[in-house]
Amino acid sequence: MTKDQSNRDNPKTNADNDDTLTNRQGHPVTNNQNIRTVGNRGPAALENYDFIEKISHFDRERIPERVVHARGAGAHGYFEAYGTAGDEPVSKYTRAKLFQEKGEKTPVFVRFSSVIHGGHSPETLRDPRGFAVKFYTEDGNWDLVGNNLKIFFIRDAMKFPDMIHAFKPDPITNLQDAERFFDFCASSPESFHMVTFVYSPWGIPANYRMMQGSGVNTYRWINSEGEAVLVKYHWEPKQGIKNLTQKEASEIQATNFNHATQDLYDAIKRSDYPEWELLVQIMSDDEHPELDFDPLDDTKLWPEDQFPWLPVGKMTLNKNPEDYFTEVEQAAFGTGVLVDGLDFSDDKMLQGRTFSYSDTQRHRVGANYLQLPINSPKKRVATNQSGGQMQYKVDRVPGQNPHINYEPSILGGLKEAKQSGKEHTPHVKGKLVRESIDRQSNTKQAGETYRNFEDWEKDELILNLVGDLSRCDQRIQDKMIALAEEADKEYGRRLREGLTNAPKGGSSQKPLGNKDGDQAPEKAIKKGHDAEPY
Repeated sequence: MTKDQSNRDNPKTNADNDDTLTNRQGHPVTNNQNIRTVGNRGPAALENYDFIEKISHFDRERIPERVVHARGAGAHGYFEAYGTAGDEPVSKYTRAKLFQEKGEKTPVFVRFSSVIHGGHSPETLRDPRGFAVKFYTEDGNWDLVGNNLKIFFIRDAMKFPDMIHAFKPDPITNLQDAERFFDFCASSPESFHMVTFVYSPWGIPANYRMMQGSGVNTYRWINSEGEAVLVKYHWEPKQGIKNLTQKEASEIQATNFNHATQDLYDAIKRSDYPEWELLVQIMSDDEHPELDFDPLDDTKLWPEDQFPWLPVGKMTLNKNPEDYFTEVEQAAFGTGVLVDGLDFSDDKMLQGRTFSYSDTQRHRVGANYLQLPINSPKKRVATNQSGGQMQYKVDRVPGQNPHINYEPSILGGLKEAKQSGKEHTPHVKGKLVRESIDRQSNTKQAGETYRNFEDWEKDELILNLVGDLSRCDQRIQDKMIALAEEADKEYGRRLREGLTNAPKGGSSQKPLGNKDGDQAPEKAIKKGHDAEPY
């Protein structure tokens, strides 16, 4: 019986066509304009089921916002492998299947983001940018979670909550405060290299399409013989790289604070698909005493002349999300999501992040966040896990005994997979301690980075640093000057001279690098137009 026939035969049944609005129970909604009331003026009746369902769901439309990387944009695409790492077969270094065959394509979803501020904060703020890629490989998902900048502020995960607290708005005023930012950084000398990048034009990428990406952490690659190498990942945009000065960013923000999201969406919509090449740096898995830094230190770059960038594939983004919340907001990444042939290193930041990232997704999206289509692998899933909020299926497979939700079993339960290659078994020896790594070399690479900047980038760096540091406590200024002098004599001299000549006074409570942001409240009063009450 067709719907039309049913409606004719049952005239009291509400019409229900393909485009009919229903509630979540499937009931056709006949009046979506008015709640049920006693007379048309009210009061309202309690039995307003359609309204109560609608408003109660509306009250719950937002899931907990990400503590960091809340503001984001995303897109779908694919990764195409070269089958090589530079001039050599990639199998020499890793047995990960997605890299092996030239031309092999793996679906991906990418989420770009800013870090510190909330979900609708301007995309012109001085801040690192997140660059997270989910590969839906034949062996399951691989998440490569990183940033646009190739280093980080700290090298030990213990300091991460304190760092984020210092960079986020003041807990009393709810205003970002440069003095809080520099108080932490001046007290954490390893952050100086990252500060140099963030306060230069590299701290404000022009958009998401024209910025680099990096895994930041040090990982391992494992080949079929169980042999390991250390690896760093780099995304290089085929569109070129563009950054903004503070003045340019402020001018863009005055007209559109969603410009980077719009740029990505519009480019894909017009079929101008953005592309990035994935390159890796490879290093033998040992301590490398010949270097003046530890290769597991996230505050350091691996010198390209010693560890060349080897291309392994290319990523293309060619499809916009169909629904922002379903795909971009609920997308959940974790540094521990690796496939066979990829592994962790002893990088202390990586090991701390590996717990934190997946843990926060379970809190934010729910225990069954991996059953959501955007997060689930594009392959068979079979586990003994069940229950938890929002479960909508059980991970069973054909022929599995549904009574057996444990392993091992002889009664038809799931079985362990066979190891496809030799397992990597690194030798670990040492006392359990709470100590910083040796060879810290906190400022050397910051000096090299400063010297590699173009003149206009140096000028912008000094201008932005002076603008914020001049409002900070003198003790903080002195520490930052000392770090700059240690990094490079010219760097230190220019920062000292700039702070000496900078106007005194003013508030540090403003977005980072925004020279006159503290004057905005007064300007709003002066420029505001009087109005009579109505």
